[in-house]
Amino acid sequence: MKKLFISIVVCAIPLFFFVIPIYGQTQITRWQYDRNGAVSITFDDGSINQFKKAVPILNRLGFPATFFIITGQIPGSMYKGKFIGRPVKDIIRETATIPTDSSNFYERASAAGYLGLIGPLDYHYKAGELVDAGKTAEAYKVIDECYTKVRNGDFKPGIQHNDEYKDAHGTTWNDIRKYAAQGHEFASHMITHPRLAVLDEANMLYELKNSRLDILKQLGQQYTFSAEGPFGTENERVMSYAHKVYPALRNRMPEPWLKEISRSNRSNPGNTDKAYIQFQRGATTKTPLAMMETWVDTTLNKNNTWLVLTFHGVDGIGWEALTHQELDAYFSYIKKREDKLWVATFGDVTKYMRERQSAKVQATPKANSITVNLTCPLNKTWYNIPLTLKTYVPEKWVNVKVTEGKNVKTFSTISDSKGKYILYQAYPNRGTIILTAN
Repeated sequence: MKKLFISIVVCAIPLFFFVIPIYGQTQITRWQYDRNGAVSITFDDGSINQFKKAVPILNRLGFPATFFIITGQIPGSMYKGKFIGRPVKDIIRETATIPTDSSNFYERASAAGYLGLIGPLDYHYKAGELVDAGKTAEAYKVIDECYTKVRNGDFKPGIQHNDEYKDAHGTTWNDIRKYAAQGHEFASHMITHPRLAVLDEANMLYELKNSRLDILKQLGQQYTFSAEGPFGTENERVMSYAHKVYPALRNRMPEPWLKEISRSNRSNPGNTDKAYIQFQRGATTKTPLAMMETWVDTTLNKNNTWLVLTFHGVDGIGWEALTHQELDAYFSYIKKREDKLWVATFGDVTKYMRERQSAKVQATPKANSITVNLTCPLNKTWYNIPLTLKTYVPEKWVNVKVTEGKNVKTFSTISDSKGKYILYQAYPNRGTIILTAN
């Protein structure tokens, strides 16, 4: 009996000392409002029916969307499409004796759409598609073929625009300001919707920087955060320039803690040791509604996935145009699951993830209160999204008053297997947050 008594005492001591107090424990939830996942609804090009037909649906459901707009075609824009470089006649003349290679390819591809002819722009796009596919030598041949036809007089005189540029006509900056005031994000899709991968440095920067300048002038700095290089390019050379102009690109993100699944990648999120997964999906006219719904369900059933939806045309205007009825049905499907999904703009989700990954939270429980300090080193000019905090409180607390500066709000407690807690929004670097029983 004596041995048995000693054994019980020895086992009981470590159990007593390893009890972890829950009171005051605070964490930043993975998504705002502690939702299971995030969804961003994005539209490319800015074709007119996105605003006439899709925006009323989004507004009715209370969903903000991100619109990547082609700025050069909007009346009042300072910057239109142009070629930056030598006289095009000199370039054309050189193509007669010097084949296209790495030393002249980007200049020739950049100039192709600005020769005053109908046809060469198609070769710009074909060459860009090949470069994005890693087929550079074939792209050289396409440009050689283009300039051979130019010298032979095979193209008619005229000004040519791509289909996306033409389909975007009809919207004004005044219209866009109105939609922005309704909560929608507007972002750059460049000046002319070019194939960035085949532009030389001067012309690529012209498209990147001056599209941003028009948005800055017309909408303000907050709308210069996000951008999308046309055709979803992931070209490394393009990304090296674009990331210096825009903090967030739907094409590619630089974060090591983010797993990216592009639109062209048909795999599902699966498992990863990264904090987040960006799951991009693009719906076309051939995509069944049931498949689109599975994208939402996949996001819902995980806890680390951000579904980035990409749409283009609506009701016959724009590439792969879906009907507004299809969009209504799909967005309504998301709405029914909104209690578990955070639907937010591309820019806001990006900001939240970056803030959460960089922020530090420290909580100190006291006799009748809990003090919380939330700090984040990121530039507050860009990073101004509130983070959702989850703080465990004493079991006897039913309602909790949260004081942050002059802001005072009361929250009801929620229970899980660990105890009682509250969820509340807090901005980093705004001083001490105090929680008390109310």
